[in-house]
Amino acid sequence: MAANPGVALPEVEIVVVHRDRASGTTYIWTDYLSKVSVEWRSQVGKGTEINWPLGRGASGSGGMAETVARTPYSIGYTELTFALLNHVRYGRVRNAAGKFVKADLKSVTAAAAGAANTMPGDFRVSITNAPGAESYPISSFTWLLIPANLDGTKRPVLTGFLRWMLTTGQSTSVESLGYARVPESVVRQELRAIDHIH
Repeated sequence: MAANPGVALPEVEIVVVHRDRASGTTYIWTDYLSKVSVEWRSQVGKGTEINWPLGRGASGSGGMAETVARTPYSIGYTELTFALLNHVRYGRVRNAAGKFVKADLKSVTAAAAGAANTMPGDFRVSITNAPGAESYPISSFTWLLIPANLDGTKRPVLTGFLRWMLTTGQSTSVESLGYARVPESVVRQELRAIDHIH
């Protein structure tokens, strides 16, 4: 109740909805929960598929969004795009700075920027509960796995596409598809990494 002062909340049982199969979305959600709750981390943990202590399963991000949208007093997790497309209402979540932040493209980009200073060279990093007052705490990158060595004809095509994707491509299509921009601080690191593809 302290997080919702002045809001009259009904005294009803909350229906918990979770993914019924392995998913990256489940990993992101449970990674966040493991960072903010010692009890969750020790009793449930994180992973693409976990042993849920309660709740009902839904198939895929679309199924999750649809189930939550049509089930009164339910709570679940899904990619922001699916919540928006299915008109699922969602609340603000307290971030590492103690501020309640709403999920939107700007707050996801802020989370990515918050992790830029500690980003490893291979970009394998979690940005859940990232530092920064404007960071949405349940955020993630989407990765591409690129071979370090390519034959002569593939290299210029792939590296050219990657450079376009991180620069011009971001300004023309990313947000229209419901995805957040990669912040400039991370783009600079990724462009340097592309230079090392042989």
